[in-house]
Formats: sequence, structure tokens, C-alpha cells
Amino acid sequence: MSSPHPLPARTSAALLREARSQLQGDAEIAPGLIDEALRRSWQRSRGFGLAPTGRNAGGPHASAAQLARALDRQAELVSHARPVVEFLFEQTRGGEGVVILADAQGVLLQALGDAGFLDRAQRVALRPGACWHERWRGTNAVGTALAEGAPVVVRGAEHYLERNGFLACTAAPIFDPAGQVLGVLDISGDHRDHHRHTLALVRSAARMIEHRLFDTRHAAALRLRLHAQPQGIGSVAEGLLALAGDGRLAGANAQALSMLGLGFDAIGSHAALQCLQLELPALWARSRIGVPQALRREDGSLLWMRVEAGGELPAASVFGVAPAAPPVPHDALSELDAGDGAMQSAIGRARRVLDKPIALLLQGESGAGKEVFARAVHASGRRHDRPFVAVNCAALPESLIEAELFGYRAGAFTGAARDGAPGRIREAHGGTLFLDEIGDMPLPLQARLLRVLQDHEVQPLGGGKPVPVDFRLICATHRNLRVQMERGRFREDLYYRLNGLALHLPPLRERQDLGELVARMLAQLQPQRTPRLAPELEAAFARHRWPGNLRQLHNALRTACALLDEGEPQIGWAHLPDDLAEDLRSAPVPRAAADEAADLRVQSERTVRQIVQACAGNLSEAARRLGISRNTLYRKMRELGLTLPR
Repeated sequence: MSSPHPLPARTSAALLREARSQLQGDAEIAPGLIDEALRRSWQRSRGFGLAPTGRNAGGPHASAAQLARALDRQAELVSHARPVVEFLFEQTRGGEGVVILADAQGVLLQALGDAGFLDRAQRVALRPGACWHERWRGTNAVGTALAEGAPVVVRGAEHYLERNGFLACTAAPIFDPAGQVLGVLDISGDHRDHHRHTLALVRSAARMIEHRLFDTRHAAALRLRLHAQPQGIGSVAEGLLALAGDGRLAGANAQALSMLGLGFDAIGSHAALQCLQLELPALWARSRIGVPQALRREDGSLLWMRVEAGGELPAASVFGVAPAAPPVPHDALSELDAGDGAMQSAIGRARRVLDKPIALLLQGESGAGKEVFARAVHASGRRHDRPFVAVNCAALPESLIEAELFGYRAGAFTGAARDGAPGRIREAHGGTLFLDEIGDMPLPLQARLLRVLQDHEVQPLGGGKPVPVDFRLICATHRNLRVQMERGRFREDLYYRLNGLALHLPPLRERQDLGELVARMLAQLQPQRTPRLAPELEAAFARHRWPGNLRQLHNALRTACALLDEGEPQIGWAHLPDDLAEDLRSAPVPRAAADEAADLRVQSERTVRQIVQACAGNLSEAARRLGISRNTLYRKMRELGLTLPR
């Protein structure tokens, strides 16, 4: 989650015109010309193919039925946000404006505002059902808050599309206790009436919603409320932590994690207890007190904490013994745990739905181990002794995938087997059906698959009586299915049928367990002697981006083991494929401070030169654009060895 960094409210009209001129000329916007976050957003908008002027293809707009389904899916968010939206509207009543709630895809769910402004807003589709993702509307408060993960203010000409230039919009993302973006809260109005306190109002309102979500989701947990001052506990500025029965961090808000120096990736670990230097029994005991208590942090600073017990105190805590954590079964899923926090979280969530009729959707880059994960889920559940049937939807020709999946009767088509074929879905009966690269399934087959999932029976090609089927469904894709839906390439109804529980498997470059993964793979490849990596290779492996992820790593180690001579104890450069060795050697090495200082000097020189040239040597205007005095600009030019353009 990013720290708040609102887009600038005082970017001059001249700078915006200059930036827009560079943008329309297909040039990169000069660094330092406008705020960096605004620059990123404008360049994303151009990358989506949007034209700042004229008419663009209209963004998607939900029908009444689709909007009703979206509101139903977001019932938790909507129910907690509704009173806050009404509160905001009361605070802004009398001015021309509208209060908006959007979901995590930028679809507007609710809009409450003054009738006069609503008429103007609807002319640019600022109404429920419209999608204000940057992909369709360019730079705007709702879409840019989602893209940046932080509160933003977008005023007047800062909007990428000129037709939205009459607006001043202020938005803040809404995070759930696990750090996932649930939606956006926004206040939009006439850019001439924008008030500088609107940002603080919207941010506070978003926190109110986050607090309501936290208290609902973790009502039965041991909760900690934190603040630097005792009076701050119970306010929108307080930090919130929820602990599971074994002391692991179950949920938090950004304020609490910031106080402890943690990120949302700490959820699922004991990091909070370690930072607080407290044992779980002591926290249960403190929950009896009910008032803020002083707590000394590791750095010596003071923090105030109130502990609340959501349920009855465990009997073991009376004797100072923490409740025992349930034992983790030793199964195929546990064997995938090599110490990475994101993988541990995915494994834990998958384990909770192992034998429940909930479809799994595995997302992640190619080679990240989605099929391995699916097989581990199957092997760890009650269906482990039944078939695991894997179908790669991207590997089969479109003309064959229907017969492969659904089966066919004898004579159903030219070249059909004499006795027909049952199809992969029927082969998975009683076990698990794994559909890899589900995002590549043709649309007509998506409709047939949806029918199978709804009716629990399959109709072979060529007709005949439908056959009942029972299987656990796991799907995987490296594509963004939400984007595929927006482009009409994936059925919305099928997506929500498949997405019972979505799990993201991290790419290898983001995992913290590379060393353990290498050791495990080498032990499998060479169990008799288990070689190790040379120290210089360990460092190179850690720097590499691994575009092929686990598959690339395994193939590289398998080749290296094959090239090892008898008795060689470690893998060196000579044992690697040539292309990988070249990539590893060319990977950037962490730079020294002197190198970074040199880079900063180059960037500073480039920025000053571009601005001075853009101002045709007018140093007063250049100094104003750079936000420095004329004398400071003269000094910088002397330091950088720059002369006035001729």
C-alpha cells in the first residue's frame, strides 16, 4: 500500500499546457515539469490509447441488472459506506457537488449530490454504473486513486480528458483489514469551488469505513487499538490490529502497521507480537483493564494501547499459557511452504476451503507453480485418491477443445473414434478438474462450461442423455480476467462462478525463499550428493528477475546438475546454460552511494536543461517552473556547467 501523496492542487496553467503539449507530441513529459504522480497518470492514460481532446470510445456502463449484481457483490462495503456517504453529503450540502462510492474496478456504485450539479455530472457519465478506471477516463480522482493506491486531488486541467476539466475531484481508496483495495470514496464538484480541506474530509471518511469493516470482520478476535496519545484511541487516527488465537496477525489498518514499521505482508505472522514485545497471555490479561495503557516500543518511544477481547478469555490464559496453535498437517500443501510469507498465506487460505464446494482461481505469472499448487490442493483433500485431470485451455486447438472437454458420441464428427470418448470432465468425476489458462478458453465453450457447473451434468457432442458429474474445480490463469471481461473476451457470469476463492501465487523475483527453493530442487535432482551454488552464483541468482519463474529455475538447475563432473561439490558459472549466464552477468549490481549521487546529478542536469530550453532562455520563467529562485538557478547552472541556449 502506498503512502498518501495527493496530486498537486497548485500546478500552474502554463506548466500544464507545456506538459500537455509534450504529451500530444508523442514525447515523454519532462521530469520536474509537473508533479511526478500526475506525470505517471497522464502517461498511463496515453498508453491506454486515450486522446486528451475530442471523443474517445465510451467506457463500459453497467445496466440496471449488472449494477444491482455489483451492489449485491459489494454488500459489505456498501452497507458500511452508506452512512458515511450520507454524512459527507450533509457536510457538503449547499455547494455544487456529489459524493461517490466506487468499487475496486472504478465502477460507480452510489452517487449522492445536489440536483443542479448532478445534471452536469451525468453529461460526463459521473453516475452509478459508469466505470471511471483510468483505462476509460484517463486521469481522474477515482481511477488515479486506485492506480496510485493513495488519496488524490485532481483539479480542472489536471484531468487527462479536457471534457472533464470543469471538475475538481478528491478521492481516497478504502482498504480492508488485509490490505486489499475494496473501493474508493470521492467528492466531485465544480473546479472553481474546490476547498483545500476536502482532502482531509475524504481521507477521514474513508478511514471511518475501514474502521467499521475492521470491527465487523474481527468482532470475535483479540483487538488492539493503538495511538501515540491516549486521547487518540477511538478516533479515526487510531491504529487497529486483530490477532488470531495463536497470536498471528489476522488483520490491521495502515496506521497500526506504520506505527510498528510493518507492511500488510506481515499479516499471517507473529510480527505484531514481536514488535510489541508482548506475549499473547499478557495481552489477554490486559484486555480485562479496558482503558488505554502505556507501552514502550523497541526504539524507546511510547505508544498507548487498549486491548479488547472479542470473545471469552481462553482458560489457558489465566495460567499464563498461550492457547496452542492447531498443528499444521504434513501434506502436499505443507511441502510447498519454503518460508515465503505470500506463499504461506495462499497455502493457509487454500487449506481452509480444502473439502468445501468452493472453486479455486489461481492467478500468477507463467511458471509460478499454479499447476503444482493445484495438485497439492488435490493431494491434501479428501479426493486425493480420485483422479486429478489437468487441461491446458491454451494448448488445445479451438476445434478440438470442445470434444476434449465434453466428450462425444460415436460418429459425432468426421474422424471421431468408433466408440466415442467420455471427455476430460467425465474423467474427473469424483476427483479434481484443473483448467489451466482458463482465460484462453473460447467464448462459446465458456457458455457450455457454465452450464456444466450450474447443472452438474455434461452433454457429450452428438447428443445423448446428459451424464451427472461431481468434481472439485480449480482454474488458473496468467491473464487479468477482469480486464478480459471489460474487453468482452470472458463471460462475467462464468468469472463469478469460477472465482470462489482467488489466490495469487507470487512470481519468483518477489519471493523471500529463493535459497530454500534452490536447496530443495537440488536435493530432488541430485539426492545422492546434493550440490550447492557457488557464493557468487547465489548473489547473482538473488539479483535475477527470473522471467520464467520456478520453471526457469528448475530447468537451469537440472542442466547444471547434468553438467557437473563426478565429485564436483558446487555449481559454478561453467555449469549454467550460456543464455542464463549472460543474463546473470549483465544484471545490475546494487550501486554504491557515489554511483547514486552521480545518477542524481545527471537527472538534475537533464531537468534543468530541459526547462531552460523550454523557456527559450527566460531564466525568470525557468526558475518559477522549477520552484526555485533566480539566484539559485544561476548557481545550479554554474555547478552543472550549463550555459544559456543560443
